[in-house]
Parts: sequence; structure tokens; C-alpha cells
Amino acid sequence: MGDWSALTADQMIRYQASLRASKPTTMMRRTSSLRSLLKFLKKNGQGPEAELPTSSGVNRPRRLPKALTLQELAALLSAPDLSKPEGVRDRALMELVYGAGLRVTEAVELRVEELDLDTAAFRVTGKREKTRWLPLPRFTIPWIEKYLGEARPMLTKKPMAQVFVGTRGGRLSRQNAYMLLQKHAKAAGIKKKLSPHVLRHTYAVHLLQGGADLRAVQELLGHSSISTTQVYTQLDLEEVKRKYRKAHPRR
Repeated sequence: MGDWSALTADQMIRYQASLRASKPTTMMRRTSSLRSLLKFLKKNGQGPEAELPTSSGVNRPRRLPKALTLQELAALLSAPDLSKPEGVRDRALMELVYGAGLRVTEAVELRVEELDLDTAAFRVTGKREKTRWLPLPRFTIPWIEKYLGEARPMLTKKPMAQVFVGTRGGRLSRQNAYMLLQKHAKAAGIKKKLSPHVLRHTYAVHLLQGGADLRAVQELLGHSSISTTQVYTQLDLEEVKRKYRKAHPRR
């Protein structure tokens, strides 16, 4: 097109319509590029009088969370060196994050007084200071008890309210939690990029695969909206599709 100033709104609408066969990300990228070009031309007195094109009309596809297989999870949990207090701490932390589906901040901010091992439950303060009570899984309790009874006293340099203590005796930070998980993932031979949130994803996916109710999972994860929890059902569907395409002779 030689004269951009002659570009009409109808032509821009038809151009956007022609992109409908493209991938959503392609539509968004091309519409954004056209807007940038027309804004530049308009600024220099060469652009059209018509309104600039709006957004592509599609939402960026939400990236599905990754989840560990049961084999990967077992390898990860077994990776810490239990002869060291840091290893016991790391095992207890990973068991708790996976076993209760915690956000990393919820885990490192957890206070000793919020744990009730007798009733196998604990209180968590999540986003926007919302609190919720969560059950402690049967397989998690022995690791928490071992950590509190044996490893934590060896790591603590001063009185601390938080359950998890850093190597130098202070509070365990979010960054430290990320680093220790990546270290154990490497030792376990897990190639995918791992963060504490992957354990939370894995918890949700495993619950749904086991038949848990979506509303119950929403409450356990502390999601304010059911739509946030529904992404895990999409992940499960993707796994079904993958297995179907692999196994069906006429896929």
C-alpha cells in the first residue's frame, strides 16, 4: 500500500478478520505491529484519519502448569542427604509443600504455633492475608516431627517463630527455597525447570486425577475464584489427549 493516510477503518477490520485463521499469538503480534506502525505514521503526519485497530480480540492462551510424574516426585523427595540437618529440613519442606499444596511464601512464613500435629492440621495465611486450615497428610507428619525434633534445633541460632530455618540460622527465604529445590531436582535427574510452585501444581493435578471435587481443591489451594482452579482440569485433559494421540492407530 503506497498511501497509508488513505487506509480506512473498514480495511483494518477486514485485515484483522483475515488473521482469524492464524494462531492467537500470531494475531496478537500482527495487530500490535500494525498499531505501532500506524501510531508512528500518525505522529509524523502520515497516518490515516481512521481509528487505530483495537486489540486482536483474543486472549493470550494461558500456559498450563507443569506437574511431576509420581516417579519424578519420588526421586525428588528422596534426593536430600538425610545425614545432614539441612537435608532433613529440605525433605520436610518438600513433603509439606507437595502434601498440602502450599505456595512457597506460605511455606517459608509458616509459624511453629500454627502447626497442630495432634489433630494433623495447620493454619496457613495466604494471599490478601486470608487464612485457611489444611489437613496434614499422614505421610508428611513423620517428616515434620523429625525435622522439628532433630534438625531444626541444630540449625536454629536464635529463637524463631518460623518453622523453616535457613542454613545460617535465620529465616529460610523464598530464594533459598527455590535454590534448594533446583539442587535436589538436578540430583534426582529431573530435566524440567522446577520451582516450589511445581509441587503445588502437582498436588492439585494428583488430587483431581484421584477424583477430588473441584470446589474442594479450590478451598485447599486457597483460590478466590473457581476459574483459577479449573486450569488444572485442562492440564489433565491435555494428558488424556497426549495418551490418546500416542495410542490411537487412527489419530
